[in-house]
Amino acid sequence: MARVRWIVRVFCVAVSASAGCGGDGTVSDSPTDPSIDAGDSGDGDSGDSPSGNPDGACSVPKEAALEDVSRPKTVVGDGTPESCSAEAFTRAVAAGGVITFDCGQEPLTITLSKPAKIVNNTGPKIVIDGGGLVTLSGGKKTRILYMNTCDQAQGFTTSHCQDQDHPQLTVQNLTFIDGNAKAEKEFDGGGAIWVRGGRFKVINSSFRNNVCADTGADVGGGAVYVLSQSQGLPVYVFGSTFGGAQGAGNEGANGGALSSIGVSWTVINSLFSYNRALGNGGNPAQPGSVGGGSGGAIYNDGGKMTLSLCGTRIEQNQVNTHGSAIFFVSNDHSGNIEIRDSLISQNKGGSWYPTYPQISNHDDTPIKLTGSTIE
Repeated sequence: MARVRWIVRVFCVAVSASAGCGGDGTVSDSPTDPSIDAGDSGDGDSGDSPSGNPDGACSVPKEAALEDVSRPKTVVGDGTPESCSAEAFTRAVAAGGVITFDCGQEPLTITLSKPAKIVNNTGPKIVIDGGGLVTLSGGKKTRILYMNTCDQAQGFTTSHCQDQDHPQLTVQNLTFIDGNAKAEKEFDGGGAIWVRGGRFKVINSSFRNNVCADTGADVGGGAVYVLSQSQGLPVYVFGSTFGGAQGAGNEGANGGALSSIGVSWTVINSLFSYNRALGNGGNPAQPGSVGGGSGGAIYNDGGKMTLSLCGTRIEQNQVNTHGSAIFFVSNDHSGNIEIRDSLISQNKGGSWYPTYPQISNHDDTPIKLTGSTIE
């Protein structure tokens, strides 16, 4: 298929300080606008992002800012690499609260033999901060992190587990590699992280070579799989990288990087590249097919939901069925997509692109592009 270049220029409703509005009342064609303040993070300090889209310059809402880790509940390690064991990390996650690391001055990889699991009554906030030095690995054998408000083994804290405001899990300044959820039967998807309920956000983190099941209509999230966020509020992803280089991509049946059912996402200043959706036949699976294969970078399915991208690059991802960059199907046709100051480029494969190339969606799904390029 020939590459098609889409550049959208719109007029601002009013002259204001909103991102992307120039003095002539138009929105820049460039993927980012230097007038946007990347350091504006509400009451928090956004710091210098070690990952994500280096050209992303979108402001950070308070909800997506770094969490305060100045008073941790648990510090994993005593200053030596040896003290930062998988067992110590898993115990810290089970204890909840704010978790930091003291493993020495050099980067360190902690390799798990089983997932670290959130216990639902140990929050409400659970923050895991790697300080930019810690890599969590599944050793190509196990998922890395698991949270499920509807899993009785992790404790019920309300009578309505699918819509509660806790735990509120944040992973920040971390790298996740070699997570593998293929052996998971009941809670499939999410090669690095699987989340259901409460709230979840990802800040200044990288995900490489994480995998989940290769096939299946509802299986997804080579890196991250999310269900049932409280009150339909979005998952925030800021300054993070999924893949980032050839040979480093994440893979799964759907949503090579991110996958969800009925969940909204706000993705800011992030990078998605070289991720793959490996299934084929879609959802529901077509006769004679194994199912899946949609959403090279991002897979959204379910009811009312939104996808918001700002300052984000999605490039060189690949699918077999639909949505080489993004698959977004709102079952009740109530969802919408907003793409601002972003670049979607050279994603490969798939079909069913009714509005823009590389994005699969219902014909009536509103898609608002501002200062963005799809090519």
